[in-house]
Parts: sequence; structure tokens; C-alpha cells
Amino acid sequence: MVLCSPSPSASALPQHQTRSLPRNEDGLRRAPHGPRGRQRSRQASTPAHPPSMLCTERHANIRTTTSSALLTPLNLILASVLAYTLYASFIRTAPPPVLHRAPPPIVFKTYTPRTLLPLNGTHDTPVLLAVRGRVFDVSRGRNFYGPGGPYANFAGRDASRGLACGSFDEDMLTEDLDGPLDTLDGLGKDELEALRGWEERFLEKYDVIGKLVSQKEFDSSSNGTSGAGSD
Repeated sequence: MVLCSPSPSASALPQHQTRSLPRNEDGLRRAPHGPRGRQRSRQASTPAHPPSMLCTERHANIRTTTSSALLTPLNLILASVLAYTLYASFIRTAPPPVLHRAPPPIVFKTYTPRTLLPLNGTHDTPVLLAVRGRVFDVSRGRNFYGPGGPYANFAGRDASRGLACGSFDEDMLTEDLDGPLDTLDGLGKDELEALRGWEERFLEKYDVIGKLVSQKEFDSSSNGTSGAGSD
């Protein structure tokens, strides 16, 4: 009978060959203690690229992408238009102001009914009329007092009685151009009040350019040597 030597059992093996790594709370084997185990643990836990380097690279990529998105042809055109608008609005020197020519000075003249008559707006003449001895230039109201206007019969005439009575009849105007002026006899209080209203309105809107006198008064005045006023 041959006796076989018993095979080495696990209990007969050296202790260092049968010992396994201890497990942690999650059932995983822990790294062995010692310098080599700690070195392997540090190498496994250290990432290939530090987080700061990854963040720097990511920010650089974002900046490059943003710069490329801003520098598009459309954005460049819009920036050029905005720059020109700012230049034209604030930087460019404004043109010098245009000085308007002052209106010609008003020459105060003396008129008679006969010299006033042709100045009724026909043939491009000024439109003048007289109210209680004052001669007004109503050319700015040519549509009312010029030819074809509703008050055209007052142009070139003494309109005092017609305005006071609110009448456009011919008998309201002085017939004798060489006779005395209308003294407004026979007008009542209401007519005179209406006439003052018209006179105030003319003073607000139109220029007084002369006075109206009778032919006799004009001839006897010192201005008679230079002739009656005319435009």
C-alpha cells in the first residue's frame, strides 16, 4: 500500500499566500497599507488634468467662440452705421446759421384819397386801406382785402364808415376823392364801438404805414412841395 502524501491544503500554505485584502464598508477591497499602497492610491485619485487647467481651456474656447460670433459681416456693418450716426449727430460741425434778411424799413407817408385809390392789390401793388385817418398795409391779408376777396371794395379806400356799419355798399365810400374826408357824422354809439374793434384788430395784425388827409389839407401842408405819397 502506497501512502500518498497529502496535498497541501489551504491551511498548510504560507499565511501570506492565503490572506486576501480586507474589504471596506462598500464591499470593495482596500488598498494595502504601506508606502507602495499609498503611492498607488494617490496616483489613482490624481486626475490626468487638474481642474484649473480644464476651466482655463474651457474659458479660452468660449472667448474664441464669442469673438468669432461678434466679428460677423452684419455686425461690422451695423457698427459702421452706428459710428457714422454718432459722428453726424454730435461730432460733425454744424453749418453756420442762415441769417434772414431783415424786412425793409417802413417809410411813413402821407396819402390822399386819390393817391391811395390805385393801391388796391391790382397789378401786384400793395393792398392798402384807411381807417379813421390811419393807412394800413393789409397785403398779408390779400385773400380778404385783395382782388376777389370779400372785403375787396375797401382796398385803396377810406373804409371807416363801411366797417362801422358792417356794409359793403358803394355809398359807404367817399365819392369825391378831392373833397373833405368822411367825418363819420350820423354814426351811433354801436357803430363807433364796432369801428374801434376793427381798428384795434388792424393795429394787432397789420402795419400803419402812413396817414390819410384830404387833398386840400395836403396842398396846404409843408409836404405838398414833394407830392402826395405813393409806392
